[in-house]
Amino acid sequence: HSVGCEDEILIASLLRMKLILGSSSVARRKIMEEMGYEFTIMLTEAVTQTADIDEKGIRKEQPEELVMALAEAKANAIISKLQNLDKEGKGIEATLLIAADTAEAIIPRIQLGDTKEDAKAALLITCDQVVVYEGMVREKPSSKEEARRFIKDYSGRHAATVSSVLLTNLKTGLRKGHWDKVEIYFHEIPDEIVDKLIEEGTVLYVAGGLIIEHPLVLPYVKEVVGTTDSVMGLPKALTERLIKEVL
Repeated sequence: HSVGCEDEILIASLLRMKLILGSSSVARRKIMEEMGYEFTIMLTEAVTQTADIDEKGIRKEQPEELVMALAEAKANAIISKLQNLDKEGKGIEATLLIAADTAEAIIPRIQLGDTKEDAKAALLITCDQVVVYEGMVREKPSSKEEARRFIKDYSGRHAATVSSVLLTNLKTGLRKGHWDKVEIYFHEIPDEIVDKLIEEGTVLYVAGGLIIEHPLVLPYVKEVVGTTDSVMGLPKALTERLIKEVL
């Protein structure tokens, strides 16, 4: 599609930035790639352990407040780790952020700065997600038994995902974040499907044991009120809006 002046300015800014995804989620990596971005991954789990952050110790009354608080804690932990790496002379070399679909035609016309300040500029994305079922917040299952109960609860009923996205401009300190909620309605899920999901194991590592894009689960998804990318942990439209707001 055609690129307007505002888009040119945005892409020029993005090409001077670098992007760090503070998540080990395979789904979030896939979504970022689908959006056309190149990025460096900094595993949140390793960072939070280093910073002695106890995610279970962060509790909020509302799920929206909880996912935002957890995204903030992850961002702070990663920033602290990055600062320590800089002091040790081991700074992370983040790849350039390029929106290939729109940038290809105009990159030759953009004169990019190559100053030390530009090289250090980076955007950090941190996220979190919980599932809400009958008013109760569900995080990752603590056992196979809990995962089994979670999935059996969804059978013939509905649940919601609440996902947070937090963008931090590491150059300016500007930080913007918000959350997105999606309702998911399910058909009856056969016990043999639940057994296969538990045996396969992926559901043990996602919020609420809920993973609608899984081939075993997808046939039993009746309706999604919202976007699938949000259920997978990274709402595209919200992420794009927040990127623009922190530039």
